[in-house]
Amino acid sequence: MGEPVLLNQVTDQDLQYEDGIIAKEGMTENDYLSDTYADIVKENTYNHSNVEEVLEDADVDAVIFTGGEDISPTLTAVSTDWHHIEEEKDYNVTRDVSDYLLMSYCIDQDIPVMGFCRGMQMLAVVSGGTIIQDIPTFYNKQGLTYNDEHRNKKESVETYRDYAAHDIEIDSKDTIIYDIFKSNTVKNVPSWHHQAVLSVEGTSLKVTATTKTDGYNIIEAIEREDKSFIMGFQFHPEAAIVKNIENVENADEYMDYDTAILDFKYLINYVKC
Repeated sequence: MGEPVLLNQVTDQDLQYEDGIIAKEGMTENDYLSDTYADIVKENTYNHSNVEEVLEDADVDAVIFTGGEDISPTLTAVSTDWHHIEEEKDYNVTRDVSDYLLMSYCIDQDIPVMGFCRGMQMLAVVSGGTIIQDIPTFYNKQGLTYNDEHRNKKESVETYRDYAAHDIEIDSKDTIIYDIFKSNTVKNVPSWHHQAVLSVEGTSLKVTATTKTDGYNIIEAIEREDKSFIMGFQFHPEAAIVKNIENVENADEYMDYDTAILDFKYLINYVKC
């Protein structure tokens, strides 16, 4: 069995904080990390941080990066503009800094990493990959049709937006994700994202799974070829686990419990070996 531990925040001594939160001077008017602060984080990575203390105190064997807010577009290798969609503006700069520092340290130290959704995107960002800032906008610019395959449409302010379910295709048997699922196809993965990894070209990452949406392959899994166990999924197996445990009405629309739990069992067995 594995024991989950919630890590403390990783902070950068070169940045200004107010009550544990990145100071306003380090944020843009649209609430994401300023270029100045982002450049400091990218240049120094974890070298001026408390990351070693955080991990030593927690005494963990692996790190899981969960889903969550959009990542500040200034943190990509080449700073980009945000998507300019007010209703999708969802940034947490303090978490961005903490996750970036922690991820970069885990990569350098070859600490086992598994990232989900935002976690996978952070792995891509730290490794030098690029991000689709908004999938519907991206599809529209490409002249492609997008029908909310990766996150159900929100019909109104009061409407609950549930996970979308779709299949993914694993690109090769010589991958961690294939070792986990032992199949070329994983069906009905829970998906809830409006951003995605655009490209890992020129990085140490390789794409290990995709899903085709109107002829275009959305990246669904990546891993570092130069490390022992650093990988990410775009989907949410943990959501399927909860739905099955709680026996929610639509649980059968998603991957079953025994399939969804394979990720975590594999990671636990890996670090125990």
